[in-house]
Amino acid sequence: MRDDLDLPVPVPDEVRRVVSLVPSLTEAVAVSAPGLLVGATDWCTHPAELDVVRIRGTKNPDLDAIRALAPDLVLANEEENRPADLAALRAAGIAVWVTRVRGLDEAFTALERMLVHGCRLPAPPWLAACRAAWAGLPAAPPRRAIVPVWRRPWMVAGRDTFAADVLARFGLTNVFAEHAERWPKVTVDELRAAEPDLVVLPDEPYRFTAEDGPEAFPGLPVALVDGRYLTWYGPSLARAPEVLAAQLTQPGD
Repeated sequence: MRDDLDLPVPVPDEVRRVVSLVPSLTEAVAVSAPGLLVGATDWCTHPAELDVVRIRGTKNPDLDAIRALAPDLVLANEEENRPADLAALRAAGIAVWVTRVRGLDEAFTALERMLVHGCRLPAPPWLAACRAAWAGLPAAPPRRAIVPVWRRPWMVAGRDTFAADVLARFGLTNVFAEHAERWPKVTVDELRAAEPDLVVLPDEPYRFTAEDGPEAFPGLPVALVDGRYLTWYGPSLARAPEVLAAQLTQPGD
């Protein structure tokens, strides 16, 4: 088997123990095959009842703890996890499946390959429901948007990001889509000068709230959105169109 980076993965014929290093992938496996997961990061918050060994974060996983769990497969992502950590796991003889997700269609493909070819599972019904939820969305009037994901310093979604592709389905064009970096640091003055039609503020990775974020953009329309529905690729995609459509709607739309 080969993962999304076209790297060979020695997946056993039967996968019984999985460790996930990505919250989205954790939820995808947990909903598809309860009991298959034996380890996940501290940031893996869904499903809420998930009871597995925690192995720290996506950027600082406890490699000794992962090895002790003796997983048949470790799930990772080329953006969220560090290559050095994944290389160390491979060197220890552990199969590592790396996903690559830069857009919605790519997410559907990556999830199906990971679950079917990586975890040796049948394609789950929720994946078909996700595809159906995003098919045939009504056309929306074009608007220009900026998507801050951090402050102190300010950072925004730049080129080739999953969040920007999701927003494009609602007629929103990312102002920084042509930036050389995927997550550029910019000044708040640059953000204001861009004069977007909408400022999209998710509640993760930085937790923007009504009291922390909108005040930086006086006179500009602001939408506070649930970051899970904007940035997670997994079962949450089934509800994402409905949730985001409501959160991105401005008075007068």
